[in-house]
Amino acid sequence: MPRPLKYYPSVVIDPETISDKLSFSDLFGRNAPVHIEIGSGKGTFIVTQATAQPDADFLGIEWASKYYRYAIDRVGRWSLKNVRLLRTDAAIFLADHVNDQSVSVIHLYFPDPWPKKRHHKRRFVNQSNIEQVYRILVPKGVFKMATDHADYFEQMQTVVKENSEKFEIVEFLPTAGAQTGEWVGTNFERKYLKEERSVYTLAVMKKALTSPI
Repeated sequence: MPRPLKYYPSVVIDPETISDKLSFSDLFGRNAPVHIEIGSGKGTFIVTQATAQPDADFLGIEWASKYYRYAIDRVGRWSLKNVRLLRTDAAIFLADHVNDQSVSVIHLYFPDPWPKKRHHKRRFVNQSNIEQVYRILVPKGVFKMATDHADYFEQMQTVVKENSEKFEIVEFLPTAGAQTGEWVGTNFERKYLKEERSVYTLAVMKKALTSPI
């Protein structure tokens, strides 16, 4: 019989309590680099990375309720003080509730590829969202992406290329939980590697702001 999942209120952010821009320093009680994971799933990545980087704060956003509840249980059991979880639409949250130049790293690992052409507009990596990513990242902040879907990866590359004045491609470094042959060490990645699927990664850095001459 599966172990019942426990709810930890200290881990959770109620989206209904956020009326304006979110203060990360108030949320975590300190000033530290902030990472946002879009689609945190069961919390595999965020728990491992937050444990490896206690000097940074992590906000995980997940829409699927069953995964979200599992992540709450996992973060709570690990007693991680530098992680908060939020169940909401990531694109709307970034646009409405995240301050300019307040995030150091954004992680997007194995998002729903919405494979049918009529659904491509639902993919997170599009022009509207990349503008929000640029707005909220600090100068030289990084946006890291991974997918097993070749067509979606092509779209990611296209969007980045069309915004080359804002971003430059940088090396995608494996995350703290990645084992040999892995990039991010998530449940999805391990499943896909067992199925011998290809994994595509892309990391881009926000170009540093320059003063006008």
